[in-house]
Amino acid sequence: MSDPHAREPVAADSRLERTVGNRVRHHRLAAGLTASDLAARSGLSPAMISRIESATTSASLTTIHRLARALEVPVASLFRGADAPRAAIVVKAGGGTESVRAGSRQGHRYASLGNLLSTSGPSLEPTLVTLTDASNVFPLFQHPGTEFLYMLEGAVLFRHGDDEHVLEAGDSILLDAETPHGPTAVIAGPARFLSVNPAGA
Repeated sequence: MSDPHAREPVAADSRLERTVGNRVRHHRLAAGLTASDLAARSGLSPAMISRIESATTSASLTTIHRLARALEVPVASLFRGADAPRAAIVVKAGGGTESVRAGSRQGHRYASLGNLLSTSGPSLEPTLVTLTDASNVFPLFQHPGTEFLYMLEGAVLFRHGDDEHVLEAGDSILLDAETPHGPTAVIAGPARFLSVNPAGA
């Protein structure tokens, strides 16, 4: 049985359909709902939810209204970002904006590689961190969300909760950032790593 609220399939690169699909998925996951849960709440089929989220169909305004009610969000929030220009930030080698953070007084150097506000999901801020011989105090960090680190050169002893790991060039760690974490010693310096955090963390 066909869904009376569905429209004809659309090209997958349509900006409006991609925006609506991303926003529906974002709000669904934020509410802890499965596609089947949202289908039951909205009276749509799970297949229709999947097509909307993957931007392979163009939903009618009636369908979008039903989704907004089921997600308990304003209808306008499902269109947010549809008409916004898509930005990209390029930082050339050796660039980045020097920033002062909790470890700056202990000889840690931070260079932000950009901060881009996302309209369809969490915003991220990549930061290049350099630890030298002057880095003799190592504060631990704790903030909401997750964090990803990739070692570029040198080696550090890295703590996450009660666990310690030796991270060398080419190693990476993806961690729950609500647990106290951070490098506790420079094994081979200078040590440089890329840290990707939620913006503002």
